[in-house]
Amino acid sequence: MQEWANQLCENRQFGAKMTDSKYFTTTKKGEIFELKAELNSDKKEKKKEAVKKVIASMTVGKDVSALFPDVVNCMQTDNLELKKLVYLYLMNYAKSQPDMAIMAVNTFVKDCEDPNPLIRALAVRTMGCIRVDKITEYLCEPLRKCLKDEDPYVRKTAAVCVAKLHDINAQLVEDQGFLDTLKDLISDSNPMVVANAVAALSEIAESHPNSNLLDLNPQTINKLLTALNECTEWGQIFILDCLANYTPRDDRESQSICERVTPRLSHANSAVVLSAVKVLMKFMEMLPKDLDYYGTLLKKLAPPLVTLLSAEPELQYVALRNINLIVQRRPEILKHEMKVFFVKYNDPIYVKLEKLDIMIRLASQANIAQVLAELKEYATEVDVDFVRKAVRAIGRCAIKVEQSAERCVSTLLDLIQTKVNYVVQEAIVVIKDIFRKYPNKYESVIATLCENLDSLDEPEARAAMIWIVGEYAERIDNADELLESFLEGFHDESTQVQLQLLTAIVKLFLKKPTETQELVQQVLSLATQDSDNPDLRDRGYIYWRLLSTDPVAAKEVVLAEKPLISEETDLIEPTLLEELICHIGTLASVYHKPPSAFVEGSRGVQHKRLPGSAGSGESVESPDTGSAPGVTEAPPAVIPSQGDLLVDLLNLDLTPPNTTGPPPPVSSGMQLGGMNLLGGGLDSLMGDESEPPPIPLRTDTQSPQSPSPPDYSPTEIGGDIGGAPAMPSGFGALPAVAPAAFAPPVSGGLDDLFDLGGGVGMPIGVFVPPKTVWLPAMKAKGLEISGTFARRAGVIQMEMTLTNKAMSVMTDFAIQFNRNSFGLAPAGPLQVLTPVSPNQSIEVALPLNTVGPVMKMEPLNNLQVAVKNNIDVFYFSCQYPISMLFVEDGKMERQVFLATWKDIPNDNESQFQIKDCHLNSDAASNKLQGSNIFTIAKRTVEGQDMLYQSMKLTNGIWVLAELRVQTGSPNYTVSLKCRAPEVSQCVYQSYEAALKN
Repeated sequence: MQEWANQLCENRQFGAKMTDSKYFTTTKKGEIFELKAELNSDKKEKKKEAVKKVIASMTVGKDVSALFPDVVNCMQTDNLELKKLVYLYLMNYAKSQPDMAIMAVNTFVKDCEDPNPLIRALAVRTMGCIRVDKITEYLCEPLRKCLKDEDPYVRKTAAVCVAKLHDINAQLVEDQGFLDTLKDLISDSNPMVVANAVAALSEIAESHPNSNLLDLNPQTINKLLTALNECTEWGQIFILDCLANYTPRDDRESQSICERVTPRLSHANSAVVLSAVKVLMKFMEMLPKDLDYYGTLLKKLAPPLVTLLSAEPELQYVALRNINLIVQRRPEILKHEMKVFFVKYNDPIYVKLEKLDIMIRLASQANIAQVLAELKEYATEVDVDFVRKAVRAIGRCAIKVEQSAERCVSTLLDLIQTKVNYVVQEAIVVIKDIFRKYPNKYESVIATLCENLDSLDEPEARAAMIWIVGEYAERIDNADELLESFLEGFHDESTQVQLQLLTAIVKLFLKKPTETQELVQQVLSLATQDSDNPDLRDRGYIYWRLLSTDPVAAKEVVLAEKPLISEETDLIEPTLLEELICHIGTLASVYHKPPSAFVEGSRGVQHKRLPGSAGSGESVESPDTGSAPGVTEAPPAVIPSQGDLLVDLLNLDLTPPNTTGPPPPVSSGMQLGGMNLLGGGLDSLMGDESEPPPIPLRTDTQSPQSPSPPDYSPTEIGGDIGGAPAMPSGFGALPAVAPAAFAPPVSGGLDDLFDLGGGVGMPIGVFVPPKTVWLPAMKAKGLEISGTFARRAGVIQMEMTLTNKAMSVMTDFAIQFNRNSFGLAPAGPLQVLTPVSPNQSIEVALPLNTVGPVMKMEPLNNLQVAVKNNIDVFYFSCQYPISMLFVEDGKMERQVFLATWKDIPNDNESQFQIKDCHLNSDAASNKLQGSNIFTIAKRTVEGQDMLYQSMKLTNGIWVLAELRVQTGSPNYTVSLKCRAPEVSQCVYQSYEAALKN
């Protein structure tokens, strides 16, 4: 971009008329012929006009490549403007006409020795921009001369050209010794040459992270700092970014560099300012905090950051995102500048929200009165998003500054009195957090909150209010009525509200057992029997089991004292913050993500970090030190964390769940008096055959078909919650319509939930889709290709029939795949050993692997193929069934399955219908196992069989499934959960294909 800006300036300097619109107005037909004649004219002025017309046509998208030889002939001129126009044309069309471009090489070489330095620089710059391999070898000698040219303008242009040449042919640059010449240019007398040499070396070093090209030492740093004062603003940015990669030897060197960089803080260009801030933030880490200079530097950093906020909104936003990081690392820099971050009425919303965030981070006891007055004002604005954030900010201030909590609560109550719906809802959400932070302090406001119960329509606010009612049920006389009002539309509520309601009613029951017996039975029944959500069912089962086994233990668990919430819940994780500080002034500092999260391609992205602070004893030699000795690495998690998973399928390199290690402890530390509080709940769920089910099931009171749960007397259901020694077996006897996991199965106990022995037999064979025509003969000069995909003995195969419908023999077959979603590639050559005669067909099986290049396709299972023979190259695309990517070790451990299902977000769950399928559950399980879809568990609920299944793709992605088979119904329901939900549609198609064929 800088080069083109320079070239534009030069064109203006040499009198080029850049505003000539007449060249863009012609729409004549046959103008190529006319232009050709004009380009070959003897008159220089006519020739120049013709080239301008050609460039204008090229600019608006017309194809003028046919004029290539005629335009190249115009290079032989002394007119600099004409020469620039021809070079511009060459850069655009050289790639499509490489053989013709070689014609221009002699002129380039000649121009590189022209007496005019502008022409020498123009020639070497253009040669660097022509990305044609055949030309690069001719570029070496002129480039070598230009790197040592007497004119600094030529040298600085040649320095950038080395980086461009390296991108085309890295080996050539290394062999020719250009890198060493580039390093020598760092010592050049001209500051712009130094800046461009640094920029070129930095660019090359990015693509070779371990090459140590920029071997920075005190002598080199001194040269860079000397050049810093005299080069252009872009040159200063290159040098400052280079300095940021240097680690000083000690605090004296660090202070010396800071002193010489500090003047850049007053630069007019905001990019220079941010680059200087980055260097200073990094080197400050090495300065002792008791040093006088440290305090001086903190004071010097504030004014330039404040000045950035007087720029246009877009620049303000970038500055604010960077300031957000700086404030998290060193809040003392801007602690006296709170007023700068007060919102202006005409600020765009994105600036307002960012300022609000920084205000909260800077809030302290000294300025909290100012901040609260501002926030209360913001809460009356018209912008809904901004008002919501302002109300939340008041709550965050209460949590952060304890002395202001009472004033914050009072402010929130004033806002609730406004009766503005979204203000009330946000206020209730933040008051819940204040209750968590300061228990038994502000509960007097609960009555006011309950008055607004009917106006709540957002899930988060409803869930917060339900939590408050459940947590403080003993202080609310009509708590049962309030919760019962929520229960009426239980199935219409969001999962968040359902889960909170279930917990709140169980809390209420444990506090007021005699009054809420029916309510708790109703919610447990709704959660376990009528709900399709596995998270809700699991929590319902666990509460049911707890209450059944030992209500005293249930009270200890459910009503346990909760930990206080932390002050700052949205702080960036320290190691990530360190890395982002090292990227101040770049996109990473705006996204608040490391470059590796959004930069694609082959270039290695180095993880940077701040040097160890003075006196910390931490090594500052290497930017990527390993684990400290003696520190034990955490064991691999059962599920890869969300941070490790790339949403984009371009990098499907997920670590598979660890199914070989011991299962995670289900409820560590939850033993009371030698008794398992879950009464063997999860162990029984997992089918532990060594221990009989601990719940005495009542079988003599009602028939199994009875839909209503049995009645229990108040003394029977809550006798010991007030302090009696033990609870009789009344609540231990679950209702007769117990959830399937607890109901007595026919074959013996809870073990059958995960007992696959009863009816699930051996797989009955692998389903292979029938062959379809991929490439019709009429599109491939007589070659017809039909085929299918199969997985046999763990090997993926592309099975094809090649039919010759032409009149000549076909030989020399070869095949190649384009990049695809799962890296499919031929594992060997296409084996067609004999020529294919006319009207002959031949069967071919091509083994495939999944180690090829990856690129997300649409649809995901699309494969683009090129087939070559002695006649031509033909292209077609086909779709492979994703089931052929299901590996043989895709059966997940039972404990891991449960943990994984819970850990994957509910948003990643997809549900599909499979119609007209007349198989029972065992036959379906057998068929699916043939496609490496493994059944982990099977249970029956009210005549509906539920199969819990897992499969694993070749790239390590796990897919979990719940298949429901209703006896007598031809329609199945399959629910799929996966960390990469893009694959769910393809997995469903594989289910449908396997079950229906």
